[in-house]
Amino acid sequence: MTTTNKPATWFWVVSVIVLVWNLMGVMAYLSQVMMSPEALQALPENERLLIESVPAWSISAFAIAVWGSTLGSILLLLRKKWATPVFIVAFVGIVVQMYYNLFMSKSIEVYGPGGMAMPIMVFSIGIFLIWFSKKSTANGWIS
Repeated sequence: MTTTNKPATWFWVVSVIVLVWNLMGVMAYLSQVMMSPEALQALPENERLLIESVPAWSISAFAIAVWGSTLGSILLLLRKKWATPVFIVAFVGIVVQMYYNLFMSKSIEVYGPGGMAMPIMVFSIGIFLIWFSKKSTANGWIS
């Protein structure tokens, strides 16, 4: 039998913030995959060509990253230790997607060096979520 401790207040604050963050990721994913042809045509040509050239495996990795991280965040709020393996799977999606975006596509040419900020932030938050869920399990806050 597993016993759980009452989580610290900051556990709840962080869990809600990361859920909101991951829901914004879901919105970004949906806006990309559901972009209308008219909206796509309205983009500058280099951005349109970049989006049109994204392979299905990278889009799938994006889906795994955002949906997995969102599920992991919900599991945190439900105080379930399944959050950790879900965050790990989501992180694999992040790594695959970021590998494509940073090393295989022309995203840096299109968006410039400032386009690296979001991938670095997403990668860092992915690592944080794995650490946070493991720490929460170790503290007995989730089981």
